[in-house]
Amino acid sequence: MLVRLLYASRAAEPVTPVVIDAILAQARAHNPALGVTGILCHCGDTFLQVLEGGRDSVNILYTRISCDPRHRNVAVLHFEEVAERRFAGWTMGQVNMAKVNPSIVLKYSEMPQLDPFTVSGKVSMALLEELIATAAIVGRAG
Repeated sequence: MLVRLLYASRAAEPVTPVVIDAILAQARAHNPALGVTGILCHCGDTFLQVLEGGRDSVNILYTRISCDPRHRNVAVLHFEEVAERRFAGWTMGQVNMAKVNPSIVLKYSEMPQLDPFTVSGKVSMALLEELIATAAIVGRAG
C-alpha cells in the first residue's frame, strides 16, 4: 500500500548548505532501498518534506526523522493512502525556497515566505504541485 506523508519541522541548529547537502546525500543513498521518494523544501530554519512509499517504510522513516535531534517542532501536515506516487521522479528532490519567486508562495500564504505551520496540509501540497509545474525541484532520480 502506497502512502504520502507531508511534514514540517524547524532546524535545531543553523542550516547551512553543508547541512542541506548532508541531508540530501543521506536520503538519496538510503531511500531507494526503502522504496521511498519525495522532495525536501527548505527556507531559513524551516523544512517541508514529502515522503512517498510503502506504509511501513514511510512510517519508519518519519519516526526516525521525528526523533532526530536536528529537528524540532516536527508536525505531520497531511497523510493519505495513494494509488500512485506524485513525486516518483525524485529519490529526494530539493527546493531552496529562497530561490523561488515569492509571488508563488504568496498565492498560498499570508506572507511571501515558507511557513507550513500557518497553512493547512492541503495548501502546502498545492504549493508543492505548483513547484513541480514550475520546475523548481532539482535532483531528479537518475
